[in-house]
Amino acid sequence: MDHMRQNLLVQQIKNVTGLIRSGLCKLAPCSCLLCAAQNQQTICIDCVQQFFSIPTRRCVRCAIPLDTADQCCGQCLTNPPAFLHTIAACDYKAPLDQLILALKFRHQLCVAPALALQIARSVAKTPCIPELLMPVPLSRARLVQRGFNQSLQIARPLATLMQRPLYAQLLHRVRDTTAQTLLHPDQRRENILHAFTPDEATKDRIRGRHIGVVDDVMTTGATLNEIAACLKRHGAASVTNLVFARTPPH
Repeated sequence: MDHMRQNLLVQQIKNVTGLIRSGLCKLAPCSCLLCAAQNQQTICIDCVQQFFSIPTRRCVRCAIPLDTADQCCGQCLTNPPAFLHTIAACDYKAPLDQLILALKFRHQLCVAPALALQIARSVAKTPCIPELLMPVPLSRARLVQRGFNQSLQIARPLATLMQRPLYAQLLHRVRDTTAQTLLHPDQRRENILHAFTPDEATKDRIRGRHIGVVDDVMTTGATLNEIAACLKRHGAASVTNLVFARTPPH
């Protein structure tokens, strides 16, 4: 992407930010979810500056934090994933993990636009801008249990901020799987293998496109890698993950 298009995207994000914030003022709690300061936004300005303004050097493929000037981590160099890039707004650690927990398990849906805003700001700092977005699909059973797809809740305002089309049904989860969080990292890839497929009606939207896959947290990357592999098998040109938080290595 050339410099002019990059500047245009940044300006689009700035223009839409006001609309997102106005919506948050109507839906958000009366205090910042991170510091509890009285505030009309989900994340106050001071917390945004403290937790999201300091850049973190990350692997361009999987967004794991790096201590070196290398672009890729050793794992991605040795065993490249199916996705080409991962953009993460922050690390999954305290107190930022509370934002994810509030959204997923306390059903505070007003958190989602705030997470989307931080992802959009991170995207605007890179030359890697997908053509269209999709959320990580939930299984039917998990959707019924939770009542909503947290990735879709983030993807909707993110698509507005990025001025990109959102296809919520680009892929379907065709079989239920054991929750990845319950499995050892070595078991996660096998657990999620061949769990996704596109509809016949959506295949034309995949072929030749640069697709952004939206998720709340990236842990081992097994689910996102399987999604990217499925998209690539059906003709996607490239896949970029857009996640709010990346789990650091333990």
